[in-house]
Amino acid sequence: MQLAYTILYVQDVPATLDFYQKAFGLKQKMLHESGDYGELDTGQTILSFSSLSLMKELGKKPASPQKEHPCFEIAFTTDNVSKAFDRALKSGAEPVQEPDKMPWGQTTAYVIDLNGFLVEICTPIDI
Repeated sequence: MQLAYTILYVQDVPATLDFYQKAFGLKQKMLHESGDYGELDTGQTILSFSSLSLMKELGKKPASPQKEHPCFEIAFTTDNVSKAFDRALKSGAEPVQEPDKMPWGQTTAYVIDLNGFLVEICTPIDI
């Protein structure tokens, strides 16, 4: 098995794709003509978004994230966490934790995206 993609349920797929392009410099891979599903080019594993309304139509019972109580995290690696953190904030992300060096040597920062999802911006872990 191989992880192919992660799908997050959001109110507005086009707005979410636009936010991730501006905040994190990602490229849109595709947006379905209905506007209910889209993908970002994030490398081997695709980050995608589906509308809450489509999931309801398909018989699912999706819930929106609770930014005060996150249960899921998206993580992006970069060599310059401070610059990426500032870019995310200028694009509308909410700050959670400013860049900080962890005891294991990794630098991490956290923001909340426009949907309420927790996003980690971090340096790669050197093993």
